[in-house]
Amino acid sequence: MTGTLNKVMLIGHTGDDVKMHYFEGGGSLGRFPLATNEVYTNKTSGERVTNTEWHNIVVRNKAAEICEKYLKKGDKVYIEGRIKTRKWQDDKGNERYSTEIHCTDFTFLTPKGESGPGDSQGQSQSTNQSQNQPRQNTPQNQAPGIQQEDEDDLPF
Repeated sequence: MTGTLNKVMLIGHTGDDVKMHYFEGGGSLGRFPLATNEVYTNKTSGERVTNTEWHNIVVRNKAAEICEKYLKKGDKVYIEGRIKTRKWQDDKGNERYSTEIHCTDFTFLTPKGESGPGDSQGQSQSTNQSQNQPRQNTPQNQAPGIQQEDEDDLPF
């Protein structure tokens, strides 16, 4: 394989509301922490262990504004994006590194009514779309020529 791939898919809960930054050219940037959990049972002690991993999510422009409007602390969300590491200097001149997930697509998973007013269940957004409009949550990897059945056609 000659190419490379930098792709991240996460499902987790937001650790805070989206913090927005606006730029002179009209662009915007939203940041928020996302927690993912790993739960397992310790074989020797039999106790249940939960490990939480925190991810720094970065979303841009219209997608950032949509996240700011609909995402609240504790909401469950699916995030798709790529890993980006930034290098910077702290106040003491030491080199520091920060790893972020630059979001390219997301879907709100918290059911309507369990979050703030105006929440949209299953709303999805891709920052690569030309219109930057929310899109329906449809199967992305459906094989060509196979039609998806409507809910009305199901026998139950």
